[in-house]
Amino acid sequence: MPRTFDCILSNGTVVNHDGVGPRDIGVRDGRIAEIGDLARAAAAERVDCAGLHVLPGVIDSQVHFREPGPTHKEDLETGSRAAALGGVTAVFEMPNTDPATTTEAALADKVIRATGRMHCDFAFWVGGAHDNVANLPDLERLPGAAGIKVFMGSSTGKLLVADDAGVLAILKSIRRRAAFHSEDEARLNERKPHRVPGDPSSHPVWRDETAALRSTERLVRLAREARAQVHVLHVSTGQEMELLASAKDVATCEATPHHLTLSLDDHPRLGTKMQMNPPVRGPDHRRDIWRGLAQGVVDVLGSDHAPHTLEEKAKPYPESPSGMPGVQTLVPIMLDHVAAGRLTLQRFVDLTSAGPARIFRILGKGRIAAGYDADFTVVDLKRVETIRDSWIASRCGWTPYDGKTVTGWPVGAIVRGRRVMWEGELATPSTGQAVRFW
Repeated sequence: MPRTFDCILSNGTVVNHDGVGPRDIGVRDGRIAEIGDLARAAAAERVDCAGLHVLPGVIDSQVHFREPGPTHKEDLETGSRAAALGGVTAVFEMPNTDPATTTEAALADKVIRATGRMHCDFAFWVGGAHDNVANLPDLERLPGAAGIKVFMGSSTGKLLVADDAGVLAILKSIRRRAAFHSEDEARLNERKPHRVPGDPSSHPVWRDETAALRSTERLVRLAREARAQVHVLHVSTGQEMELLASAKDVATCEATPHHLTLSLDDHPRLGTKMQMNPPVRGPDHRRDIWRGLAQGVVDVLGSDHAPHTLEEKAKPYPESPSGMPGVQTLVPIMLDHVAAGRLTLQRFVDLTSAGPARIFRILGKGRIAAGYDADFTVVDLKRVETIRDSWIASRCGWTPYDGKTVTGWPVGAIVRGRRVMWEGELATPSTGQAVRFW
């Protein structure tokens, strides 16, 4: 009897944990059934991947899709549409919505809104706050929960736990790895006079390197005291990279494409469009973050997709909001770095699929292996494209990389065996489901 599959990805170069090479992938019931030479096997659908590389599905573990709340700039459908068109097959969405995701009801509401409506799979971070510490052990175990997210420094929204006692109480109450926005709130308040009205280049002067380093030093100390595991989001300084290299007993960390690609040199061109928390800093910090990535300190890449409308970004600094879109450009921007020799394709896979699966204990995703979800990001490493605002599917409709020519492009996004995106078009109705965890 011939082997029969729902779908076969044929003639592609597969990149997974045992190397890079030509293989076919057979999919049955949404999962990988077999890897090898399937030329003689039968399938309801055969996807020709000749000349393309098939990667494990890219997981973006830090996005802000704004729903519920200010959906005039993004919602779960438009954000996931941008993700899929960028080759991203799963996202973890952040809790600083309105209302914030701090209760069982708020989490359940997001899961209901997302199921069957988002174009990729999803999980939602639950916000850690002073008033829900007692509930966190239950909240972090609910279906669809990515874990607990804590803001040690104020950013978009009202979530904030700035004191050591509050952070320690959260860490002692939970079992899973918690994620942190690490900026020192006292330092931020102290340095507000350094903001220069109308000058967004003063943003990194206000939210300086010391604010980031001081907070991360505190976090590492508190994690060791609580014997807890923490994850430092969007690391922006070389000093933090050096610290985190010596804190792998308790801490993992994330780098973002904008901190690896942009620098203060881009301020004259982009202005408030590159205003982020924590800020994009000088070229020396970008160099040190790349060094941290090369040394294995960085565990994952996350886009920190945080869209605002152009009208909002055009407000004079500091009334302009912090945040930029990024989920749709994560793959092409980082593949361009692969093409330039700054990282290998295997390291890109580790940072965007195997890494998130490992540190967040994702079930059934993160590698191309029999029994795993049939999630694939299919890319053309030689394709040259110019990123344009007109390509951006996020409701905000713009990108800081408008006009940037890149080598390497997402051709397809396949989620649990379904072609969600192929050659720049959404190929199937939205069928997003909650990510499962160990």
